[in-house]
Amino acid sequence: MPRQIPFIIANEGCERFSFYGMRNILTPFLISSLLLFLPELDRAGEAKHVFHTFVIGVYFFPLLGGWLADRFFGKYNTVLWLSLVYCAGHACLAAFEGNVQGFYLGLFLIALGSGGIKPLVSSFVGDQFDHTNKDKAKLVFDAFYWIINFGSFFASLLMPIFLRDYGAAVAFGIPGILMLVATLVFWSGRKKYVHVPPSAANPHSFMNVARTALLAKRDGAGRPGLAVAAVGAAGAVASLAMTPDWGFVIAACTALVLLLAFGGIGVALQLERARGLHPDEAVDGVRGVLRVLIVFALVTPFWSLFDQKASTWIVQANTMVRPTLSLFGSEFRFEPAQMQALNPLLVMLLIPFNNLVVFRALRRLGWEPTALRRMTTGIALSALSWVAIGTIQVVMDGGTPVSMAWQILPYALLTMGEVLVSATGLEFAYSQAPRSMKGVIMAFWSLAVTVGSLWVLIVNASVKNQAVLGHIANTGLGVMAFQMYFFAAFAFLAALVFGWYATRYQVVDNYRGKAAAT
Repeated sequence: MPRQIPFIIANEGCERFSFYGMRNILTPFLISSLLLFLPELDRAGEAKHVFHTFVIGVYFFPLLGGWLADRFFGKYNTVLWLSLVYCAGHACLAAFEGNVQGFYLGLFLIALGSGGIKPLVSSFVGDQFDHTNKDKAKLVFDAFYWIINFGSFFASLLMPIFLRDYGAAVAFGIPGILMLVATLVFWSGRKKYVHVPPSAANPHSFMNVARTALLAKRDGAGRPGLAVAAVGAAGAVASLAMTPDWGFVIAACTALVLLLAFGGIGVALQLERARGLHPDEAVDGVRGVLRVLIVFALVTPFWSLFDQKASTWIVQANTMVRPTLSLFGSEFRFEPAQMQALNPLLVMLLIPFNNLVVFRALRRLGWEPTALRRMTTGIALSALSWVAIGTIQVVMDGGTPVSMAWQILPYALLTMGEVLVSATGLEFAYSQAPRSMKGVIMAFWSLAVTVGSLWVLIVNASVKNQAVLGHIANTGLGVMAFQMYFFAAFAFLAALVFGWYATRYQVVDNYRGKAAAT
């Protein structure tokens, strides 16, 4: 096992405590404190909008971080510098607990810092391995994901208590201290890391090959791919024009999705035209990236469900009966945000259980749990969790008081799905990425989360439309319950399409050779 791995794992544990410590109290803080200037009925909806806008930023900025690392500064330097931005964001949250503009500045800095390093730390883990020890990489990626949830568990359990008993300055200040510790730990291992240098300007890069494919002419043939890409560009412009009605975040993210989707289809239609103008290896690499991006796109419905445990599920928990626990003669009353501690706790139990028991048993039965099979099952399990949470909401809408303990079932189903999708996806994304694109393709993996939150913002905006509300009323369901069942159906459909595509996907191995590092 590479000796530098403990520094990266310890850094990730502290960083994840800092991130989830602030993230998991963000929705209740917004509702109970920062958004008090709004009418009471509007606070929950606005809190969800702010939360998912923040999540979009966190998972959009990996594009910037991946590009800076791959082309200019390398992973180590980019992670170190953006970590300092991250620390400044935490300081703003603690200092501006009562100032909307200052608090939102802090959220922006955290989104920039956290998002910028997100694709790099996990790919930096992969850089520490080569073909001589790549068999240990899966264990380390699992440990990496385990420590994420170790930090998240204690943050989810403790920060709601600090927010309730000591106020926002302390509750947001403690995660900031942990982020500073994370930065110092990462810096301490600087002389032990394997540093894969950034790629030099490459005339055969992904973008150059894609541009050639779109613009290249062929005698006697049109350019259908360019026409498709132009449709995407026109759609993006039309989306941006809707900014006054949709808001900037929805309009800009929709424009990005249209550009990526139609541009990718256009490149695929004409990719062979780049052959001869670029090496076969570069053309095949672009084809491989496009295939991976289809996988990422089909995972976006999972993320639209998963991240709502920190918004929609907390809003639901606020209206539920809070259980109490008698401990050493004292009564402990659970806060709604503390239910999120179930997720990392179950992850820490399920990862070793799956590896040591479930996967071994499946292999003995002759069924190999490949990455894509695990991800298909995980998306379906997330859909089941939303059937469960929606049913709870229907019971509550009927006037029956329900204990927060009933959320344990949907949390368990969602976590089982997460382990199979998210932990698997980290390794899958790294292994499928060409060497020069590892940071960027890991950023695209994170971008899938951005698109997931985009679906949430679009659905939340649509339920403000009177025609949509009338349709929901005709179903006999409340608005929240209808949304929950809608997201469940969305994920079930995604699981079916993902499973179909997985049977046609050819897995490749893009771990580096031993001589590739410096």
